[in-house]
Amino acid sequence: MGYSVAIIGGSGAVGKEIVPCLENSKDLPVDKLRIFGSSRSAGSTVATKQFGDVKIELFSVDAARECDVVFLAVSGDFSLEHAEKICEGDDGAVVIDNSSAFRYRPNIPLVVPEINGEETKKNRLIANPNCTTAIGLMAIYPLSQKFGVKRIIMSTYQAASGAGQPGMDELLEGTRQSLDRNTKLEPKVFSHPLPFNVIPHIDKFQENGYTKEEMKVTWECKKICGFPDDCPISCTAVRIPTLRAHSESIVIETVETVDVDEARTVLESAKGVKVVDDPSNSIYPMPLTATGQYDVEVGRIRKSIAFGDNGLEFFVCGDQLLRGAALNAVLIAEEMHRNGSLKH
Repeated sequence: MGYSVAIIGGSGAVGKEIVPCLENSKDLPVDKLRIFGSSRSAGSTVATKQFGDVKIELFSVDAARECDVVFLAVSGDFSLEHAEKICEGDDGAVVIDNSSAFRYRPNIPLVVPEINGEETKKNRLIANPNCTTAIGLMAIYPLSQKFGVKRIIMSTYQAASGAGQPGMDELLEGTRQSLDRNTKLEPKVFSHPLPFNVIPHIDKFQENGYTKEEMKVTWECKKICGFPDDCPISCTAVRIPTLRAHSESIVIETVETVDVDEARTVLESAKGVKVVDDPSNSIYPMPLTATGQYDVEVGRIRKSIAFGDNGLEFFVCGDQLLRGAALNAVLIAEEMHRNGSLKH
């Protein structure tokens, strides 16, 4: 018998991707899909391959609690108001939240299933990590298990999809306008025009000079992987004019001496990772090739000049809407099905 599954925010960029992830899942039996929305979208229909035409229902907590699993692909404010009400009690639903609302609460698991899936047994409310963190950790974690990690330095090149459908729309429309030299760009989503530009500013600046997006990487890597407080993690996050798939340049200083061939072998055997590393033939991770893919591409694997025998550098690309959001959420539900924490 399959589960009753709901998506709240099914018309948004992430919500739209959850549906095909559910349809492609071989480890999460779903008998019924329900999609909830606001009064603006309620009554419209979403066409799906497996579940037929699904009519969007007006959201209510009581209706959501009728389901076994609820995916939240909505704002943090919505999650803060409703998530705990949906999952409270023995008869509540399991809630997998894509927002940042609960990520840093000590009692709420923050999960990348390939790393800390057992944490899902601890609560009916599970937080999905920030997209940048989820993509980068697919490569960082297996290397840390083999060589140990003393410090991590990351620079990210993040697609417009990180700002949802409005961000992608603004990039496309802004690109059209920028080709018309008589049109002045008036950005609404981003702090500056994104077409033909890069913006080293994602989320709000903090007192230490980092942005909140950059600090999310520090906070979430430590919570998910259990890295110690004396393992510094630094990030610079940059918005770039691509539609989908985030890219990350990552440098790690390791505890043990690193052999590059051994590191490549570790990555080749890591679940959810695809090694794309043949620079002599111009083969390496790119947003164009990572878009639409479930696996995270890793390449440009080399010994770090800065840290010598105890350092490794590599480049990562992953689809922000999939590995960084929708896919990870569905993988969490699959893990909960396997470990018995998801019940009818």
